Amino acid sequence: MKKQQGFTLIELMIVVAVIGVLSAIAIPQYQKYVAKAEVASALATMSGVKTNVEAYTAEYGVFPASAADSALGIPTSMDLGAISLTQTSGSEGTMTYTFNSTNVNSLLINTDFLLTRTASGTWDCTTSGATSAVPSDLLPKSCK
Repeated sequence: MKKQQGFTLIELMIVVAVIGVLSAIAIPQYQKYVAKAEVASALATMSGVKTNVEAYTAEYGVFPASAADSALGIPTSMDLGAISLTQTSGSEGTMTYTFNSTNVNSLLINTDFLLTRTASGTWDCTTSGATSAVPSDLLPKSCK
């Protein structure tokens, strides 16, 4: 009688197949998770700027134009993208976060995420009206 030593080839093939199936499911989910985190980071950055925009709107009675970017403390260089302001009318306007084409998740390349201020002073996060919108399933729960 011989004592069995090691694994058979079929056992090793089963392990490799199981690992392959798990990674085929896990990698896309991880990519989506990273993209959601980047959108949440953009929202956090925009929320900080939102305070300055509100102060400007309260002081001057109008939503700031894009020329006021530096005076409002909008960061000039960010790894993920850039923020721009668009005055719609009076105290209404839109703050747009445009993701870069590099250093960002592939699901977000050159997409836009918007915070829109209404005349009543409420802010809505949306992708409608964006040239190339962030997919709705990547938006933070507070935006849905």
